[in-house]
Amino acid sequence: MTDSAVNSLELAQDMAAIDTASLTPEDIAQLERLILDYTAVAMCGSVQPWGRKLRQWARDQNTSGKARLIGSGDLANAATAALANGTAAHGYELDDTHEASNSHPGAVVISAALAAAAETGSSGLETLAAIAAGYEAMARIGRASTSPEVTERGFHATCLFGPFGAATAASKLKGLDADGLTRAWGLALSMAGGAQQFAHEPQGTMVKRMHAGLPAMHGVLAADLSMLGVTAPAAPLEGPLGFYHLYSRNVRPEFLRRAPGAPLQIHAVSFKPYSCCRKFHAMIDALEIATDHFALDPEKIVKIDAFSPGNAIKKHAIRRPDSVMAAQYSMPYIVAATLSKGPQNYGAFEAEFHNDPQILSLIDKTEAHHDSALDAHLPENMGGGVALHLADGSIRQAEVIEALGSPGNSLSFDGVVEKARAVTALIGPLIDVDAIADTVKGFSDMDDVDALTRLLAVPGYDGDAEAAAAE
Repeated sequence: MTDSAVNSLELAQDMAAIDTASLTPEDIAQLERLILDYTAVAMCGSVQPWGRKLRQWARDQNTSGKARLIGSGDLANAATAALANGTAAHGYELDDTHEASNSHPGAVVISAALAAAAETGSSGLETLAAIAAGYEAMARIGRASTSPEVTERGFHATCLFGPFGAATAASKLKGLDADGLTRAWGLALSMAGGAQQFAHEPQGTMVKRMHAGLPAMHGVLAADLSMLGVTAPAAPLEGPLGFYHLYSRNVRPEFLRRAPGAPLQIHAVSFKPYSCCRKFHAMIDALEIATDHFALDPEKIVKIDAFSPGNAIKKHAIRRPDSVMAAQYSMPYIVAATLSKGPQNYGAFEAEFHNDPQILSLIDKTEAHHDSALDAHLPENMGGGVALHLADGSIRQAEVIEALGSPGNSLSFDGVVEKARAVTALIGPLIDVDAIADTVKGFSDMDDVDALTRLLAVPGYDGDAEAAAAE
């Protein structure tokens, strides 16, 4: 790359250089963790009402293809599978997070990659390289946009940056060179979007679940159209009416470069141990400290002060959520449900708990405060703190900067397996997590991806595996 600002073609050339030979053992181990995490959260999302609606939509398209829908196991073409599976993977607030770009790359990139790999007959190792490049493109483009400012203006980072990551993964698997990838990005530019109005309308939130499925589908479409030679802008990022002109007021082009010897962005990704907005995971960890591992009786709490960065308050203050999405986005509800039901009771965000007397009482005791000192850790770490005022007059306080699951406090492969067990328990007892984990461990040696994706069918999907959640 040159010393001047990186242009689209130069970035595409960098993505083309991420191949099977360039992956280190550490890269492969991280990709295995990311894929295993993806499989569990996508299976969980597939049985939720929104996952089922997208499966029905996919069936209505009456497409033929080799890509499998997670959950049902139906076969479809790659674009259709990418939309359905991306929606499922983003469908229960458990998918991985790239903090510095405020986005959820796994639900987008892995959905597109598995669908494209099934269509092209790509090997496991080729698919790993494509996934790594997809994360890299989505993360770098997002970071360079100064993502916190973009999201503050109302765009949803996952949906906005996702088409570029998905197009990267799909284009590599379809054999496109750097020029072809740049053309795919030029097509993806006209597919990028994603508004956060859902955060203000508790009953209009199913569309948020699609904010990984839509970019996954668009990325596959962009790669397909690029293969056909459909022309598109050659400067989709830096052009005078390109991505950064349209969406960013403070472009940081230095983030488009990878410093010599720097790890891939897959190593800057966080796993989500809790099924709610990632902005509040450090706060949950702080609650665990303040309550001595949740041994404190919540009835002894008379007031809760919750401390967050400024970006974690404005769109997260609904005190009586009446949808799953609204509950998972509501800081007061997250605090109350965590104290009442525990941090990994994933079902606590479902409708049956929205009028739980203890949860409502704790919500009414919770006050949000902007702690400007926490802003200094953004965007890499979304810290949080709490002060619990007890009936005896004592106060228990704690603050956490780097939440569980963050790169510096990450989950091991076995830790992801345990998360997968807890997540799939929401579905039923018949999911063979060990078989899925063993298959993921051998992913790099697979001749094709079907050995994994065929394991991701939920037993009884069309029978009694209906999800309890409603939205």
